Amino acid sequence: MQTNPDIFSYRKHWAHKFGPAPVLPMSREEMDMLGWDSCDIIIVTGDAYVDHPSFGMAIIGRLLESQGFRVGIISQPDWRSADAFRELGQPNLFFGITAGNMDSMVNHYTSDRKSRSDDAYTPDGAGGKRPDRAVTVYAQRAREAFKGTPVVIGGIEASLRRIAQYDYWSEKVRRSVLPDSKADMLLFGNAERAIVELAHRLAAGENIREIRDIRGTAYMQQGIAEGWTVIDSTEIDEPGSAHHRDPHPYTDTTAEADCKSENAGAAKVVHFYERPSKLDRNTTVIRLPSYNQVSHDKRLYAHASRVFHLETNPGNARAMVQRHGKRDVWLNPPPIPLTTSEMDQLFEFPYTRRPHPAYGDARNPAWEMIRFSVNIMRGCFGGCTFCSITEHEGRIIQSRSEDSIIREVETIRDTVPGFTGNISDLGGPTANMYRLKCKDEKIEASCRRLSCVYPDICKNLGTNHAPLTQLYRRARELPGIKRVFIASGLRYDIAVRDPEYIRELVTHHVGGYLKIAPEHTESGPLSKMMKPGIGTYDRFKQLFDKYSKAAGKEQYLIPYFISAHPGTSDEDMLNLAMWLKRNNFRPDQVQAFLPTPMAIASAMYHTGLNPLKKVTRRSEQVATVKGIKQRRLHKAFLRYHDPANWPLLRDALKQMGRADLIGNGKRHLVPSWQPGEKRAPKIHGQKKDLHHRIRTGKKSKRSGGRRVFNEKKK
Repeated sequence: MQTNPDIFSYRKHWAHKFGPAPVLPMSREEMDMLGWDSCDIIIVTGDAYVDHPSFGMAIIGRLLESQGFRVGIISQPDWRSADAFRELGQPNLFFGITAGNMDSMVNHYTSDRKSRSDDAYTPDGAGGKRPDRAVTVYAQRAREAFKGTPVVIGGIEASLRRIAQYDYWSEKVRRSVLPDSKADMLLFGNAERAIVELAHRLAAGENIREIRDIRGTAYMQQGIAEGWTVIDSTEIDEPGSAHHRDPHPYTDTTAEADCKSENAGAAKVVHFYERPSKLDRNTTVIRLPSYNQVSHDKRLYAHASRVFHLETNPGNARAMVQRHGKRDVWLNPPPIPLTTSEMDQLFEFPYTRRPHPAYGDARNPAWEMIRFSVNIMRGCFGGCTFCSITEHEGRIIQSRSEDSIIREVETIRDTVPGFTGNISDLGGPTANMYRLKCKDEKIEASCRRLSCVYPDICKNLGTNHAPLTQLYRRARELPGIKRVFIASGLRYDIAVRDPEYIRELVTHHVGGYLKIAPEHTESGPLSKMMKPGIGTYDRFKQLFDKYSKAAGKEQYLIPYFISAHPGTSDEDMLNLAMWLKRNNFRPDQVQAFLPTPMAIASAMYHTGLNPLKKVTRRSEQVATVKGIKQRRLHKAFLRYHDPANWPLLRDALKQMGRADLIGNGKRHLVPSWQPGEKRAPKIHGQKKDLHHRIRTGKKSKRSGGRRVFNEKKK
């Protein structure tokens, strides 16, 4: 894979003489105390400023500070005018705009499009401190505050909206966030490499409109630069004759009328369906269907989604371009992953590890959740279609060294107020991908699979958990450390390849409950999620129970499931509900599918097609659950034990021809009566059932010690 300069190899900017700030300033008074007359870079964020490496503004701010730049923070500004964006004065280099750690629309609305009343990333959890589509609003206000100052957008919201994308909240395809925000540049993914290079080049006097070669960046332009070959992917291959319709597929077609405006300047234009090979990837760009095309043609949207996701491996990805009106959104290939040494330095800056002092005694729910946890890695090669981690962080795992992680544990122990000896998590996007990678770097660089573990674990993937097991042992042996818990989600399909890891995890690092995510039991929805079958869960559960018993511990798995995912039928949800009942699971909190921007499952939801396969005019149709009534039904199946759902489930079971599942026996899903109704007299010999019981939190011998629903006496 191509290598980039170490992000810490640049000559420091002259302002490094000021040294690191105790905390990055949020006011002119703090700037004066530091002796600054101005900021080189101002980061505008939708989150409260927490100086902790789990928060984007802190990790980027401290990184730029380490390069010698003076960095200020404008946190959750009043977006109704430009005044708040003038608080720190005009930045010398650029405004960096981010919505925060979450997409603002996901932050504001539930999967049923209901407004959320709180915000975990705001002091005291208060809602309403950031606008909808925060990146666009903040960028426009920053431009208004200081015209002519470069505006650079990034973070999860910008990253997942870098091309035309289906927007669940407005139920339409929206343009890339670049033209809407009028930003000069978009940095996608974990943008440390891009933002360091950009800052140094701007400081050296380059014009941001002339910086076009940084990986992990996107920008607006007209036409194609001289010397580039365009692979035109704006059409879907139609079934036809076995004879090639064009005897000269690689001839120059730039003179054709439909190519003149879009591909002006290109050295050559070839068609995507010809599968061109032996082209120089460094000077080849794929033209995606335009915004106008994908907003009117769902098949072209699904096709664009498939092409886009096949270009995510930094080892072989090519540049992409998408027409928006009279201009193009140009996407350079994704950034090269950070090395272990770079990751270590990034996480060991002089963070205060707490909210900015300006917030006083206000609570910060997001910080309270992670203040005793340690991030040990980035990325995910799982490829779950409903998740956007791969599109943002990439599928190549970037791990910190064991020594660096141990130093952070010691820092938490010695400096963080309220620490009682328990580390709440050693994890990341997943709990157990630490140091897992392809066995061959050449294979990794050329691979175009969307997942390393679906439909089965790739033979080239290393699954040795020994480094992670060693890390757990070393962390829990530190003086002053009582327990080290693992709270990140576990990929149990990988874990079963290493029983010793499961034994270590279950014996020492589970606090009674371990969360894992089978997501479903049925092959239909699982195939659209790219998740393993439920048999893998069963194998993991056997090992989990075996090692829990050997350790003399009573511990339980907490499985997570998704309702209303594309490819899910009412029958699938019924089968899942019956599986839950047979296994004595009664979920309190359930997750309904939320179509997030750019996810493959979101493309399925919008188009009713399957981008996991080649998209044609005869592509596989995917059933999607869109109506609010059916979405509520699927959610009700997961909470079959809730009396509030019984009327809906009874009606559905009757319509499905499964009225046999309505009754008061063990084989039934829901009872035939409702709480408060007068019940029929009990027939002699009829056994009691537990389906109508109300949670009291008491344990029952009949349940094997687990919490059950015990009937309250009136």
